[in-house]
Amino acid sequence: MNPFRWSFRSRMLLAAAICFALIGFAIYSQFAWGLKPCPLCIFQRLAFAALGVVLLLAGLFAPKGIGGRRAWGVLGLVAAAVGIGVAGRHAWMQLYPPEMPSCGAPFAFMRETMDTPSLIKQVLTGTGDCGAVDWTFLGLSMPWWSLIWFVLLALWVALAAFRRQ
Repeated sequence: MNPFRWSFRSRMLLAAAICFALIGFAIYSQFAWGLKPCPLCIFQRLAFAALGVVLLLAGLFAPKGIGGRRAWGVLGLVAAAVGIGVAGRHAWMQLYPPEMPSCGAPFAFMRETMDTPSLIKQVLTGTGDCGAVDWTFLGLSMPWWSLIWFVLLALWVALAAFRRQ
């Protein structure tokens, strides 16, 4: 069965299932293995959730016209681009960890005490723990795997939404 001949609906639903499976793995690793997510990990989960919801809706509505598919494709690419940005920043921080000892205050405390722009700035400039590598698979840490998955999903969405019929 050639995946390049699948319907738009099938492609979007498969990609949504992958997003939700990746979130499930992150939650499993948190509770089963005791890996504590840093603020950048939380934002990556949110980006996977946003991408998954967009892809699920795209698959459920599955527009027949090229314009509708492209609109869903753009939404999916925007969500994937946010994820690429956050995962890329996190992977970069693991390559060049800051000298500060932690990522800062817990996310819930920051959410209660900061306005949204300050919160986003604080989380994206996380330090210390965000640079720690607690888990690897095939030599790559979780942020690197997130980055790879965001790029693969973005390519999958682009192929499904913008290919000629």
